[in-house]
Amino acid sequence: MAARIPPEERQTNLVVALMATEIGLTKQQILDSVSGYRQRAETGTRTDALEKMFERDKDELRTLGVPIETIGDSSDPNDLREARYRIPKAEYDLPADISFSAAELAVLQLAGSVWSAESASADAQAGVRKIRALGIDGDEPIIGFAPRITTRESSFAPLQTAIEECRIVAFEYLKPGESAPRRRTVAPLALLDFEARWHVYGIDQDADGERTFLLSRIVGEVSSTRKSFDPALRDGAGERALAGLEDVAARHSALLEITPGTEAALRLGRRATPATQGFSIPFVDVHILADELASYGPEVRVVDPPQLRDAVVERLTAIVAAHAGEGE
Repeated sequence: MAARIPPEERQTNLVVALMATEIGLTKQQILDSVSGYRQRAETGTRTDALEKMFERDKDELRTLGVPIETIGDSSDPNDLREARYRIPKAEYDLPADISFSAAELAVLQLAGSVWSAESASADAQAGVRKIRALGIDGDEPIIGFAPRITTRESSFAPLQTAIEECRIVAFEYLKPGESAPRRRTVAPLALLDFEARWHVYGIDQDADGERTFLLSRIVGEVSSTRKSFDPALRDGAGERALAGLEDVAARHSALLEITPGTEAALRLGRRATPATQGFSIPFVDVHILADELASYGPEVRVVDPPQLRDAVVERLTAIVAAHAGEGE
């Protein structure tokens, strides 16, 4: 009995086969010739089971960013009974006029590894895959440690998918001071990290205008609708969103006294500027900044504005009340 080929080896063989053909291979040709499917067929695996295996492999490879192209009948493109499959080398490979040194490849590999798979977009994963396909010189020293960027908000993945597919979404959004969330219908255009918080920028269908929403304030699941939007709306959306947030931050600043040598000094110092009494820090949302400052406890004291100081005191008071009686 022939040794069973592992799934990852079978998928690698499939990629090699689909890259080696210009006109594409039919499903039957793949099942008859590609190692991994051929052995299963020879041991008596049913054709329908092999076809399902191929469909799963194809979907998984596409999820990883491999551009598998389906070519239908030229007279009837929707007829896929004799469809052919291939991987266009131009889309799989980096452009011929781009080259990297071994050191540059090492840095790009490291940068790509920083993002966790569930947080990186399909385009980003495809870029990482193209870089990895180039290889790295074995003699080049590689940094052995990379931080990981992940997102705790469950809304990140469905919003990312909706942006890629140009789908309008709906979600419940709870603003500070409101007792109940409100339903929002949005055409999501970009996801961005600002002040260590994830935001989604898009067109609010009810307000008929561009808005920025904080992911941590989205309540429950994000549902994708059947309505789509023009992909061109995504062009420059991230830059517009960032410019808008930076403009808001430029118009709001907090005056803080920060204890030197503390975690607060390390983290806040990156975006603070020295002032007459302490440090000045720009901010977008008083509630977001209050949450952060309260987490530093006695390492930070808010001098101004009063609204921010009151918000921090409120949070610290709530923490003390929540732990009252512990250890008695």
